[in-house]
Amino acid sequence: MLGAVETRSVSPVFVGRAGELTALAEALSRATAGEPQALLIGGEAGVGKTRLIEEFLDTARGQGAVVALGGCVELGADGLPFAPFATALRSLRRRLPGELTAAVDGQESELARLLPELGDPGGHDSSDEDSTARLFELTVRLLERLATDHTIVLVLEDLHWADASTRHLLTYLLRTLRRGRIVVVASYRADDIHRRHPLRPLLAELDRLRTIRRIELARFTRTEVHRQLTGILAAEPAPGLVEEVFERSDGNAFFVEELVVSHEAGCALGQLSDSLRDLLLVRVETLPEDAQRVARIVAEGGSTVEYGLLAAVARLTEDELIEALRAAVGANLLLAVPDGDGYRFRHSLVREAVSDDLLPGERSRLNRRYAEALEADPTLVRADERANRLATYWYQARDPAKALPAVLRASVATRKRHAYAEQLRLLERAMELWDEAPAEIRGSLRPIDYAEAYPPCGCDPETTALGYLDLLAEAAVAARLSGDRERALKIGKTALRLLDGTGAEDPLRAAWFWTERARLQSNLGRGDGWEEIARAQELVKGLPPSAVHAVVLVGAAGWGMLRNPGPDALTAAERAVEYARHVKAESIELNARLTLGTLMAAAGDVEAGLAEMHEVRERTHALGQFTETARAHINISSSLESLGRSREAVELADTGTRLARAYGLVDSIGWIEANRAESLFSLGRWDEAQETAERLLLRSGTSTKPRGSASLRLAQLATARGELDAASRHLADARAVYGTRDPIPQYTLPMAQIEIAMAAAEGRVADVRAQLAAAEQAGFPPGTHRYGWPLVLTAATAEADSRGLPAADEGRAEALDVISRCVRALAAPAPVWAAHAQQVSEERARAEGRESAARWAEVAAAYEPLERPLLLARARHRLADALLVEGGRREEATALLREARAAAVRLGVRPLREDVELLAARARLSLTPQKRAPVAETGDDSFGLTPREQDVLRLVAAGRTNRQIAEELFISPKTASVHVSHILAKLGVAGRGEAAALAHRLHLLDTAH
Repeated sequence: MLGAVETRSVSPVFVGRAGELTALAEALSRATAGEPQALLIGGEAGVGKTRLIEEFLDTARGQGAVVALGGCVELGADGLPFAPFATALRSLRRRLPGELTAAVDGQESELARLLPELGDPGGHDSSDEDSTARLFELTVRLLERLATDHTIVLVLEDLHWADASTRHLLTYLLRTLRRGRIVVVASYRADDIHRRHPLRPLLAELDRLRTIRRIELARFTRTEVHRQLTGILAAEPAPGLVEEVFERSDGNAFFVEELVVSHEAGCALGQLSDSLRDLLLVRVETLPEDAQRVARIVAEGGSTVEYGLLAAVARLTEDELIEALRAAVGANLLLAVPDGDGYRFRHSLVREAVSDDLLPGERSRLNRRYAEALEADPTLVRADERANRLATYWYQARDPAKALPAVLRASVATRKRHAYAEQLRLLERAMELWDEAPAEIRGSLRPIDYAEAYPPCGCDPETTALGYLDLLAEAAVAARLSGDRERALKIGKTALRLLDGTGAEDPLRAAWFWTERARLQSNLGRGDGWEEIARAQELVKGLPPSAVHAVVLVGAAGWGMLRNPGPDALTAAERAVEYARHVKAESIELNARLTLGTLMAAAGDVEAGLAEMHEVRERTHALGQFTETARAHINISSSLESLGRSREAVELADTGTRLARAYGLVDSIGWIEANRAESLFSLGRWDEAQETAERLLLRSGTSTKPRGSASLRLAQLATARGELDAASRHLADARAVYGTRDPIPQYTLPMAQIEIAMAAAEGRVADVRAQLAAAEQAGFPPGTHRYGWPLVLTAATAEADSRGLPAADEGRAEALDVISRCVRALAAPAPVWAAHAQQVSEERARAEGRESAARWAEVAAAYEPLERPLLLARARHRLADALLVEGGRREEATALLREARAAAVRLGVRPLREDVELLAARARLSLTPQKRAPVAETGDDSFGLTPREQDVLRLVAAGRTNRQIAEELFISPKTASVHVSHILAKLGVAGRGEAAALAHRLHLLDTAH
């Protein structure tokens, strides 16, 4: 390696950028105070982004901050997965070894996917769609822990070269970083970001985050160029030189430097070519021949080239290589890497110019030399970079026989790191090379080495050659796991086309592709996936047992569990367990058992179903299959809620959330929290439910369905509280998430219930009946009683509340018949649903004018031990009303109304509170315990309505217009209008329909004669 090298400092004076440097310094101050900061620095190539960052980092180090710098790597046309994060974490490991070891404790194998020095990253599960999000969550948590006691400055340079995995991790980091003394600074070339550049969507997304500051560097002014030239020349430049350099450079700081170098080399500025490349090559062409040769080798090796690898490729003596490097470094062409044993170009623009100047044959020859050197001595580069760099070198060498195996090995390495977007790119490159590679090379490849998407399907892994379909299967899974479901769907279509659609020649592989297609169709909202599952089932019918059988049956059972949880789904789950056991595929078996347990509980075999799910939870935890453990928490908490055991459901959800957070299972957290919010709503812990739902909407990395559930819960809360505009917005958000092509009862029934509640609150009786009829027609599959009973109860209550309204009389009998049919279709396997059934029955009786205080007392008594405060409060309100109608027992009614009002106030249920207060006012009951309510002699006054106003109200309730009222009461239409206005004001309602409904509900017309 080089000793001290005398180099010419090109721009020793930092010029301008005072505002930008101040912004960075302010961000550092805020971060030091505990408020995480993020800044994006953009500007054209050569404008001074790196120099600005260097000045800032000097300031940060001076204030005691720990600096971690990582740059995105350009390797041919490829970026190394997670390269800047791996470099930065490596730097943090050197500077904070003890703290980093403590921060990663227990997560070494997972975080080793980013930093291989931490240990063995372990295997990969193609069914684990949470893997990437888990890695991202653990990375964010690691940085937050390190930033607890130290101010961390994390710098990620050259985002325009970032691989997809790096971009996704950065997005996740910036969206979720909430605590710690940390500043994240990222830079990119703005002039490289064309319309289709992959960084463009990320920048647009980050612009929407208020927590991120964007800094765009402008070119230097003429004054700043003058200052830069003064610093470079250490003397006052001639006015003509300043003017000419400014004109030629257009204020680009790097071009100013290169023009000065050319000028000092004796080249008059006026003689320079207009070509930027020629300008940048002037510095190279002044070097000795060996130094030029080394520069060309480094240019083709990637962003940084290790000294040992460079020596092997250059094939110079050590002295010759040292002298060549000394010349290149002294000319400020190359720089020694600060934290490593290698070299890079001082500016990527020069490297690109040198690389572009290579001849085609020269480029492929250099890449071959790099590949041969690396194959001869793999230790020349870091282990985490080796496979990708070798694959790129052989590919650029245009040698398909060598490139195909190398690209496949790189795809396996990226898969282990959960860098699925890069794995997909490599697999697509392998498909490109497939036909070009010699047949004997293809025949020597084995699926066991390169492909694991398929479950074992009877073939001998030692003798079966890797096929093109195997590549398609791997690519389809990589695309799905990287989030590119559209690409996954296209790859699957290609595979099925190659299988002639029928799959007759290879039914197991065809069945696997159809199962994948079913999953994608559902995820993309293109359908429910049943047609694809049915095709897969048909293909495996009659074949010997295999893991593919089990996968297909698990898919069928899972489909039925969500959409039609009946005997067919239960049978499919049982057979899936049986087949998986037969072929010793335990992970598939555990998945199937969890589905089976869920279906058993829904079918009424509650304790056996719960026991099955708990066994799976414990076994998967012991095996380290934490995603499946989290799924067990999701399903068990959901089953407990379905049984009315909401407190247990919340406790189990809390346990599941702790487990999911410990292992970074971001998507699982979303599902568990969605279940938790539902149970909290049932328990009347509404503030917690709202907080959980709102937090879920903000969570990054969560699937859309849990966010839909969060919107649904917020709509439910808003409807109950009488906030109909908010309810409508939240319901629209939920509908947008769920779509219309894959109706799933656990989503469609609650949405229908909210629609019915909103229609009832607005007096739209016809809409209530239409929604109920649609729900009845769609049906209530087994296990959906948890969603069906609230819907039917809401509809029955709406019918009862609208009794006496002329507009509601027509069609009431048919509506009550629909309610009766729905009741017969719903099971009541737990006390909470039995209580719902009692309440529906009594609301039907109220709708027919035959309610009974005794029966309402039974409803209230049924709810009292069940921790359902809203339902209990509503039952107590109705019981108090019935007691007052039947006469006597005023003290009992008063106590009931006080309890109902207290619950309504605590929950914020304005409609119920107002109904209770109106009923108490009509009956002259005090809701304040300290005051005794005066006993009314008669009911001749209600809400201060005069006898004439009571007559008008009776006619309003009968549906009369102002003119008809005037004719019947022998008054003028104007007087009738005034009476109606007074009535609306006294009753506190907005319209005639509401006034009529309130009059019937509170029996105001019982005193109208």
